[in-house]
Amino acid sequence: MMDYQETLTYLYEQIPMFQRVGGSAYKEGLDNTLALDAHFGHPHRQFRTIHVGGTNGKGSVSHTLAAILQSAGYKTGLYTSPHLVDFRERIRINGTPISKEYVVDFVEQEHNFFEPLHPSFFELATAMAFKYFADEKVEVAIVEVGLGGRLDCTNIIVPDLSIITNISFDHVQFLGDTLAKIASEKAGIIKTNIPVVIGETTPETKPVFLAKANEVGTYIYFAEENGREDYPGVEYELKGIYQEKNKRTLVTALPLLNEAGYHIDEESVREGFAHVVELTGLMGRWQKLHDNPTLICDTGHNVGGISYVVEQLRQQKYHQLRIVIGMVNDKDISGILSLLPREARYYFTQANVNRALPANQLYELATKTGLIGRAYPDVKSAVKSAMQESLPDDFIFVGGSNFIVANLLESKVFLD
Repeated sequence: MMDYQETLTYLYEQIPMFQRVGGSAYKEGLDNTLALDAHFGHPHRQFRTIHVGGTNGKGSVSHTLAAILQSAGYKTGLYTSPHLVDFRERIRINGTPISKEYVVDFVEQEHNFFEPLHPSFFELATAMAFKYFADEKVEVAIVEVGLGGRLDCTNIIVPDLSIITNISFDHVQFLGDTLAKIASEKAGIIKTNIPVVIGETTPETKPVFLAKANEVGTYIYFAEENGREDYPGVEYELKGIYQEKNKRTLVTALPLLNEAGYHIDEESVREGFAHVVELTGLMGRWQKLHDNPTLICDTGHNVGGISYVVEQLRQQKYHQLRIVIGMVNDKDISGILSLLPREARYYFTQANVNRALPANQLYELATKTGLIGRAYPDVKSAVKSAMQESLPDDFIFVGGSNFIVANLLESKVFLD
């Protein structure tokens, strides 16, 4: 019998994981998902669901929605990806991660069934999440789309509400190289008679959503057109400026959930917004880890996400801005580098995953665009150097990819 660590090693090494290896782990189509779902007796039919897709913001929206539903007294499942420090972050009930025992037992008992299928890591994790939620009798689960929408293995659910936060360029090798193509993939979660909330549109994406809603026959609600402030004065614990758009998306969604038979009062909304981190364990969203110097991390990792980060950095007061950054090799690296502030001091680094762009390569590309800094072999040494070189009123930002933030949180260098 394997222990938890051995089980994770088995999952990571036997089953291709997009988070670590990238495109080779991506499986198109729902055959495996449907086989796993049938094998476990269609567990997702045993609880209500809310489906959340989009390029940026879907994690924050999912966590906040879970926090609000928990505050309203619902036993709430939350399925998100990727994880930052531990696999168990992906599958939670009322903020508590799935137990190590459940993960071990699931693999132990089911590997004879799933090994011949050669599922992807995400297909297996999704099946595990749905079975766990059914076993634990959750009343509702917030299900975050993994990649895209149309062919994502979460798309077997029939939710009470679909939410698509926004469309930006990401995973273009699978989803398409225009915003309209990406929107078309994301719009694949729009279903007949299930209302859909769209957080943010562009002239290129809005017609795609309208056409899809019209084709399947459902109502579509654009958060940008929602002039009502149903919950005035609600304090949102998440401080990134991009959270304002997420907040409007949520404020548009909540009345639709009440219409679908949920009972979410104003007090629960206030509670959920104000305590999302504590209630759900969300990490890495403009998260402050240190004072004097200020150390902030954020998981924004594509042009859309980084542009918000840069805008927020402009609003900070500091003596010197220091940026610890690393990226994975399948992103629009030149697009991201062109957005970054020229006056910052840079610490170019790489996360410990196969997809990481080597720090020296990033340094060379960045130097050509006029950014000044040095390369470091790992996140810990880069952050340590930034902290040692900082005055108390300096500002250190750490980001560029989920994995950089994950390595930072694992290293605990900010506690030194």
